[in-house]
Order: sequence, then C-alpha cells, then structure tokens
Amino acid sequence: MSRIGKNPVEVPEGVTVEINGMTVKAKGKLGELSETLVDEVIVSQEDNLIHFKPANDTKRARQMWGMSRTKVLNLVEGVSNGFKKELEISGVGYRAQMQGNKLVLQLGFSHDVEYPAPEGIKISCPEATQVVIEGVDKQLVGQVAAEIRAYRPPEPYKGKGVKYAGEFILRKEGKKK
Repeated sequence: MSRIGKNPVEVPEGVTVEINGMTVKAKGKLGELSETLVDEVIVSQEDNLIHFKPANDTKRARQMWGMSRTKVLNLVEGVSNGFKKELEISGVGYRAQMQGNKLVLQLGFSHDVEYPAPEGIKISCPEATQVVIEGVDKQLVGQVAAEIRAYRPPEPYKGKGVKYAGEFILRKEGKKK
C-alpha cells in the first residue's frame, strides 16, 4: 500500500483542476500546466480533493500510484506558488550576471559561459555570487539548476565552483609534506 498515493491532493483557492481521461490540467495565478498520467492509476476529483488508486493489483500499478499523486501535487503547487532553486558560486573571480535573457558565468575558464534562460524560467542574480532560478514546472527548474551547476561542480579541496544553496561539500585534506 502506497503511503504517498493514499493521501489525496488538496486543491487550494484560486486553482482549477480539470481531469479529462488520463490528462490532468491545472490552472492558477502563475500559469497553466498539464500532465498525462499512466493507465494503471485511476484519478477522481470530489470538491477540492483529488484521489488516486491503482487500477489493478499489478506491481507496476502500485509503483505508478504514488508517482502519479506526486506529479499532480507538483502541478497544483507550481501554478499556485511556483518553485525556486538557489545556487551559490564560490571561488576567486567566479561570478554571474544577467545580460538580457542570458546568464553569463565567469567560472575560471578562458571564456565566459552563456546560458540562455528557457521559456517559463526566470533567472536572476541578486548578488554576483548568487543565482536564483524560479518557475512553474518543478522538473524544469531542477533541470536548469543542474545544467548550470554542471559547468563547474564544486571541487572537494577548496570548495570552488557552483553549488546548491545549503549543499554540504565533503572536503578532502590536501597533500602532506
């Protein structure tokens, strides 16, 4: 029995959810998202609660049960509140700035790294060493943050590079004489 799947998703004020077959559409103040769920899960809505249950007793149906609920929860939360990831840049001369719709990173390479912001994602730099990524789609926000971090992941000796805010970098001891 899925501990996640058996809990219903509560739809907050100002968000409308429409279930059409296996497609769930959520519309709120920040935008509109839709997700097509698998056939192994039955989705039903009553008042402001969305319930999920497996269509049959197969292993795949039980696996998809909790995942489907989480995907719909992310839709509802995305159109009502949005998602946000913060990145920190540490290292001498490492910095970031916005130029129009592009994020320009100076990460110790001989050239600047330019990252164009995808549609539906808002990137901002409140400080030269901080990047904030905001959007409605949780998967896309996480993907953009991971792509920016991948340009220069934090290294274990000095901790230089791009890391998630609050991420702990396991530091190694340097050479001994």
